[in-house]
Amino acid sequence: MRILVVNPNTTASMTKTIEAAAAAAAARGTMIEAATSGMGPVSIEGYYDEVFAMPGLLAEIRRGEAGGAQAAVIACFDDTGLDAARSMASIPVIGICEAALTLASFVASRFTVVTTSERSRVPVEELVRRYGFASRAKVRVAGVPVLALEDPTSGAVAKLKVEIARALDDDHAEAIVLGCAGMADLAAAMQREFGLPVIDGVGAAVKQAEALIALGLTTGKRGAYAPPLPKRFAGMLADFAPPVT
Repeated sequence: MRILVVNPNTTASMTKTIEAAAAAAAARGTMIEAATSGMGPVSIEGYYDEVFAMPGLLAEIRRGEAGGAQAAVIACFDDTGLDAARSMASIPVIGICEAALTLASFVASRFTVVTTSERSRVPVEELVRRYGFASRAKVRVAGVPVLALEDPTSGAVAKLKVEIARALDDDHAEAIVLGCAGMADLAAAMQREFGLPVIDGVGAAVKQAEALIALGLTTGKRGAYAPPLPKRFAGMLADFAPPVT
């Protein structure tokens, strides 16, 4: 199997963290191809960043599919551009938020998502509702910028631990979901420390992508995810115009 994992921000060092988590979760024989977006913000923190991350993300998915990828993973917990990517691609596309929440529902009756900053809380809460987990999941904020996760002197990991402890005490969480792809390398250590399931969306998405490939399933192309209609796109987005078939 060949799975493309795209970091929709432009920080290559974060892609390395994501790639390592994806490779650790992958089955023997699964090849992980990690890609960093070639355009857009260095981190995705809120609605504004998300919009400008989408063109680079879609370009990488298009390139990966043309190169033989059998599924794609969007490694941002906002599930940035997920609907557009599913419409564009003929291969399955998995968002790490949807994957993580689904996996958490298999192992816990209630769970808490711990994400980065306050500006990310509402987008993540909206995804929790959209995916049908509002009655089972709460969202907490560690109060750290995304890029601080890469700085061992920032105190970001300590703040994350404090919020996980609060989730156990106040939310009675039975599992924790790490709400940022930049936290992917922390799941195993947090699980050992706190003694309950701690779920990283990158690994969850890779396993679900493998399942879809093995079952021969891809995105349904009737209705919402039908291929985009051919039309001209103007200006800098001209290259994204759907082809005439």
